[in-house]
Amino acid sequence: MIELTGSTLTLKEMKRILFDKEKIVIAPRSLENVKKSRDVVEGIVREGKTVYGINTGFGKFSDVRIHEKDVNKLQLHLIRSHACGVGEPFPKLVSKAMVVLRLNALLKGVSGVRPCLVERLRDLVNEEIIPVVPSQGSLGASGDLAPLSHLALVLVGEGEVYDGEATKPTAEVYDGRGMAPLELKAKEGLALINGTQAMTAMGVLNYLKADQLMEQCDWIAAMTLESLEGIIDAFHPAIHEARGYPEQMEVAERIRTITKGSKLITRQGEKRVQDAYSLRCIPQVHGASRQSLSYVKEKLEIEMNAATDNPLILDDGATVVSGGNFHGQPIALAMDFMKIAVAELANISERRVERLVNPQLNDLPGFLSPDPGLQSGAMILQYTAASLVSENKTLAHPASVDSIPSSANQEDHVSMGTIGARHAYQIVLNAQKVLAIELICALQALEYRGVDKASKAIQDLHQNARTVVASMEEDRVFARDIDALTGWLERTAFQWELTKNESITN
Repeated sequence: MIELTGSTLTLKEMKRILFDKEKIVIAPRSLENVKKSRDVVEGIVREGKTVYGINTGFGKFSDVRIHEKDVNKLQLHLIRSHACGVGEPFPKLVSKAMVVLRLNALLKGVSGVRPCLVERLRDLVNEEIIPVVPSQGSLGASGDLAPLSHLALVLVGEGEVYDGEATKPTAEVYDGRGMAPLELKAKEGLALINGTQAMTAMGVLNYLKADQLMEQCDWIAAMTLESLEGIIDAFHPAIHEARGYPEQMEVAERIRTITKGSKLITRQGEKRVQDAYSLRCIPQVHGASRQSLSYVKEKLEIEMNAATDNPLILDDGATVVSGGNFHGQPIALAMDFMKIAVAELANISERRVERLVNPQLNDLPGFLSPDPGLQSGAMILQYTAASLVSENKTLAHPASVDSIPSSANQEDHVSMGTIGARHAYQIVLNAQKVLAIELICALQALEYRGVDKASKAIQDLHQNARTVVASMEEDRVFARDIDALTGWLERTAFQWELTKNESITN
């Protein structure tokens, strides 16, 4: 069980909730804070005070006072009218993460919702009743209004949810499980949708996938390095210490460790004086992307535990104030940074693919073909990699530099963070495919060199990967190989045991 407090949730815990389906519980003290903030809202309604979102309209309608008898109806109207999402649904794991993150934010006890509402969110997670949420329609300020409205619909028994991998009307699933819809009370609709949980949930999945890819790209690059008889001197620890970036030093050490004992790795001057940048600069490029991912992790873990709705109930109820914590700029910038970092992993991988298949750049059979000319071998694999990295370059354009005013210019600057998060997801998927293509080519090149000459670690990688895709003995539909290896990368953490090697002596 993972206890949610509103302030302690980590990415490691999110991984367990999402991928291991670990159950969640609500911290008792956090539930008490929820009750206290709810008492404040109910006092406001009783006393007839004018407070935004409790007894006023929204956005440009913030000056319209709502009669006490209509404050509950106001919340339902809000959810229904704002459920304007379009496009393909978010991946199921993202929608689940949205529920977890919205629950965690409400547990900070500054949003004014009832305990029964947070308990229902908990039950949705634990019972795997996951909202179907369209992925397009958020501006990333005033919160992820459209996506979160589709999430909120599920609480009132409307919209659709996943039932296994199929989708069903929420009302049908509730009936089947003996669950009753909630009636939203004052402020609860607004508290559910004023937040950054769609972009943050997408960012969480992006990070978890990219973090695994960072590890895998070092291994795959190391196999390419051996297959091309690369020069190990460029990974000398003193070179990387002289620059001082910890991530660069870590990548260099990992490459040295993975290639330890290889009879294919060469020394400076044995075959050539220098390697091309796509080999020589692996630590500098991979290391810089790791730096970027560390920044993304820091911002995500802050936002995962942030109160992002409006207004907030502060100072034990003494202060109810409108602010702008729903503005997604911190996550928008982080997602744009992630897009560039992951796109660069794919960029340099594609350049290594070119060095593996181009007979003008190596002494291997042209395009790694078993019968050059009659059989094209890996020729079009490189085309596909080039297409994917080119697509990534367009997706990597920063979404956060754009803003379009909304709500009659009341909301006149928005983050577009959810667009950035969605594009980052596509870049990660594309990068996985490019790395899979590099691995296909490196496996084949290694066999031409002699697998028995490779390091023990690379032999292990070769053996494991060859259970997924066979050697190129004849041209075949390589799209199937790409899909198979991409799926394998998705499922597999490269954690074979390594013995650290601090020198470059092999």
